[in-house]
Amino acid sequence: MVGLAPDQRNYYYLIEAARGGIHKPILAALYVAHQAPPLEDGETGLGIAPANRIPASQVSTFPQQVQYATNTLRSLTDSLAASGWQGQDLWDGTAGRYSDRFLRRIAEGFSPPVTATAAARLEPTSADKLIAAYLADVSTDYRADQLPQNLVYLDRALLTFAGRVAANYNRLSFQRQALLESARLWRKLDSHAAVIEAFQLASANGTVDEAALDRALITFIQQAERYFSGYPHQREALLRLVQIWRQTDSREAAIKGLAQENPHSHETNLEIVDPALMAFVQRVPEFYRGLGDQRFALTEAYRAWQGLDSRTTAIKALGLDPNALLNASGNNAALAAAATQIDQALLAFWRRVPTEYQGKEQEREALIRLVQIWRRMEGRIPTIQSLFDDLRRMERANRDSIEAMPPPVPPPQPARPARWTPSNLKLEMSIVANGNFTWAEATRAGTRMPKDQATVDAIIRIATLGQEARDRIGRPFLITSWYRPPAVNARVGGASESRHIVGDAIDFYCNGITGQQLYWSLDPWWPGGLGRYSQYPYLCHLDARGYRARWLH
Repeated sequence: MVGLAPDQRNYYYLIEAARGGIHKPILAALYVAHQAPPLEDGETGLGIAPANRIPASQVSTFPQQVQYATNTLRSLTDSLAASGWQGQDLWDGTAGRYSDRFLRRIAEGFSPPVTATAAARLEPTSADKLIAAYLADVSTDYRADQLPQNLVYLDRALLTFAGRVAANYNRLSFQRQALLESARLWRKLDSHAAVIEAFQLASANGTVDEAALDRALITFIQQAERYFSGYPHQREALLRLVQIWRQTDSREAAIKGLAQENPHSHETNLEIVDPALMAFVQRVPEFYRGLGDQRFALTEAYRAWQGLDSRTTAIKALGLDPNALLNASGNNAALAAAATQIDQALLAFWRRVPTEYQGKEQEREALIRLVQIWRRMEGRIPTIQSLFDDLRRMERANRDSIEAMPPPVPPPQPARPARWTPSNLKLEMSIVANGNFTWAEATRAGTRMPKDQATVDAIIRIATLGQEARDRIGRPFLITSWYRPPAVNARVGGASESRHIVGDAIDFYCNGITGQQLYWSLDPWWPGGLGRYSQYPYLCHLDARGYRARWLH
């Protein structure tokens, strides 16, 4: 039986470490140090054996070994704390890892008390081997996220962050989840339901009063500094809070973010409101009525976006004559014509914003200014709060509701060039006029762009023939592979003479039709290469070589 790849094992370590509030590298280290017992799934375990109410059948696979190793380490930590071990005895704050003393205690093994019904027995192992494996995995994680070598700052940064949470809590679902996760780990619980029960908020019918839950969570986090003793599970609880609150990719990324920030910075990450801003901008053309305050909002926000010094300069930047309105004074028809010109230019710009927005501070502040003037808010802070209100409604809105995030609207299609070249390809455009195949399909969404005209012409060649094939089959061709540069082709195991390297070959499938059926339908007339795969019964291959070739792989 084939064992797991290292990345697959690491996935299980990450999941269980996050559940149990332990430092993930210790699980990897137990696997390396023990390499036992042999398991039913072809793997070897982390030194976990049956104990108490845990039978052998519950620790006989790799995921089970990781799960019970986590439970057992948590039980061991509880036992040591009860016997007088302090936070600094378990954790080296400067290095940001478990202490050597604790690692050596883990290596001695552990038999949980009968009251620890979720823990199993941990067999003893070599302390030197365990420590070396643990440090190696810590180093790998720290290198990947470029963490500082000295993490003495971390505890203070975490507590400072926790102290700012109450003032920045906007009742968004991910913020509530961050607090629930933090409370769960701090209290060594295994589910959010257990946290709610511990807060004595569970009702008979299973519903939870969100307002009461929010109050309990805020009270909990406000007491974090008072009760923080440096125990590893408390630190992991606060790290989990930061990770989910800031929506970082990993625990280490959360640590890195805390190291780089100004400790006195405002906690609210304004990137959070970007979806609400985009939703607002997308609806501007729909709700624009040509009113004076609406026109002022669009013009003022445009000015802020472009960094211009005045409204007159903004109108000129839109390509209009700023004197047109002045010259039309007293002439209603001329005033209306000038206003219409300004409106058309402004709306054309704001329709482009959702595709051009890069999240730069100046751009975001311009959008916030737009919302403020449009909604007649009294200041920036109430405007941002109104955007948080939008987000809360968007989280729960039915997809057809006016409060739901509107679907993105693509920009108007540019004119097709007279000839496609490597320098003018447009991913969203069809390769052949009025055809179905796009440059995005041919280039794997732009990650495999052709460097020369010969490859571009080859892609056009197969797109032209492939369109005829698609029309004959009468169903969409779902592309799995098209152009593959030589390095990519070699990496995916393609033949050195593969037509994918040239650019005039496609692998595809059609929903509900086998590759054999496609082959039979195309064989009589297809002028180039046509192939099918015995291992992949729904896949078909076409290429535009200059002669007929047929094969079965």
